[in-house]
Amino acid sequence: MSVSDQISVQLPYLRRYARALTGSQHSGDAYVRATLEAALADQTLRADIARSRAALYGAFTRIWTTSHVDEPVGASLADMHEQVAQERLSMVAPTHRQALLLTTVEEFTREDTAEILDIEVAEVDLLVQQAIEEIESETTTDVLIIEDEPLISMQLEGLVSELGHNVVGTAATHTQALDIFRKQPAGLVLADIQLADGSSGIDAVEDLLKFGDVPVIFITAYPERLLTGERPEPTYLVTKPFQEATVRAAISQALFFGSSRPLG
Repeated sequence: MSVSDQISVQLPYLRRYARALTGSQHSGDAYVRATLEAALADQTLRADIARSRAALYGAFTRIWTTSHVDEPVGASLADMHEQVAQERLSMVAPTHRQALLLTTVEEFTREDTAEILDIEVAEVDLLVQQAIEEIESETTTDVLIIEDEPLISMQLEGLVSELGHNVVGTAATHTQALDIFRKQPAGLVLADIQLADGSSGIDAVEDLLKFGDVPVIFITAYPERLLTGERPEPTYLVTKPFQEATVRAAISQALFFGSSRPLG
């Protein structure tokens, strides 16, 4: 497999990480682009990032921490969601947030995370715990779960309840989701994208968002259907099979930012 092919496989996931880290799809993509441009200009760096996924994320981290990258034309902080994201990001230590995202959403090992951040392995757990303490200060909310697999739905319901939130209902279809939401609007939605009757969780979420801006976390075995680069992508995306810590981190971040319209 060529170097470009190796990088291409990891690119959608690096973009997801960059978006969550920076609080903006525009900003995240700008830093990813800068990383690729640096690799194009430096054969040694290009060979290094082809070595492993951790090496690619490490190169991105060095660009993000040491460089200022101009965002593409059209990117604007006038968008209320992005303003909120940037303001709140400034209150969380960057290294803490990186450690949390890398070990949960990106599912790197402690050793790989230490390599990416250029720190000792023993520091990783401490940084993750500090990140959790910094962002788990949000109030409780009502949660709607859109999931057609009963066991997964029960698992998510238990996790949400353990975090102190109230589950207003679980839906296995587009229609059920809308019916529940009309009766009791939720402050957070966890959604699969492929539902029991062949309906789409994506369509259900789009209809729910017509009622108001509510954070949404997609939990799916088909992330490639959302990580296409062809349209604004969801800010919070968890891949099945998931670790509960990953979902917990996504819930904390979604409520921390207070909105999950696609960041653009």
